[in-house]
Amino acid sequence: MPVKSFRPLTPSTRYVTMASFEEITRSTPEKSLTQIRKKTGGRNCYGRVTSRGRGGGHKQKIRIIDFKRKKIGVIAKVATIEYDPMRTARIALLEYADGDKAYILAPNGLQVGAKLVCGPEAAPEIGNAMPLKFVPIGTAIHNIELIHGKGAQMVRAAGGAATLMSRDGGMAQVRLPSGEIRKISETCYATIGQVGNIEHENVILGKAGRSRHRGIHPLSRGVAKNPVDHPMGGGAGKTSGGGHPVTPWGVITKGFKTRKRVKYSDRFIVVRRNGRPMKLK
Repeated sequence: MPVKSFRPLTPSTRYVTMASFEEITRSTPEKSLTQIRKKTGGRNCYGRVTSRGRGGGHKQKIRIIDFKRKKIGVIAKVATIEYDPMRTARIALLEYADGDKAYILAPNGLQVGAKLVCGPEAAPEIGNAMPLKFVPIGTAIHNIELIHGKGAQMVRAAGGAATLMSRDGGMAQVRLPSGEIRKISETCYATIGQVGNIEHENVILGKAGRSRHRGIHPLSRGVAKNPVDHPMGGGAGKTSGGGHPVTPWGVITKGFKTRKRVKYSDRFIVVRRNGRPMKLK
């Protein structure tokens, strides 16, 4: 998927880059696989703002993605490659031999007309889903389950790919895109290949309007506020706060570890994403 840039005929187009959408084969989604998305504007059921920086944006419809690949052993044909406004990856519409339809994340290299299948008997080819027990060592995978039958939870963003490192004692060791090596049960399903739309990281919004289209509302800087409104506010002239950056509620924002020190999933982490071995406490 190439990225388009523009001649700077206006100030906004000087920096804007966007996807070419050449791989998209259909502009309207499958109606039976969509839902209306109701936006909250960052407010809870009492109308109070609980998530700042949200508001506006274009209307969106939720595409129902089959992360469980429930049709075991049924051959499916790739009908279309489509755009999903709520995720970075492209999606593919599958038409099964029994007449059912479903959306999946489109792997890199998947073409319209390809035949896909899910199950232990599937071949290790792009787009097929199978338990980690049957995936060849060293294969690039995505859409990985953490709990068998729950559906894929990891490696779902554009360009993401994990690597199956080894298997031992009913557990598979998988290197995630972050560099973390994690143990996952061999019975969990994964999809062969790399998530498509790999050029997404090169897209530059380039202007404030494109952020507003995405529902991102602007925020005021803490140092621009008064002391009564923010811990970093106040001061004569322009100041940078004079202390460590914090949230409006005084929580450190840089360098503060948010992961719990003792977590049940620590036992499944072999190597942390910083390259250090996991130490169990």
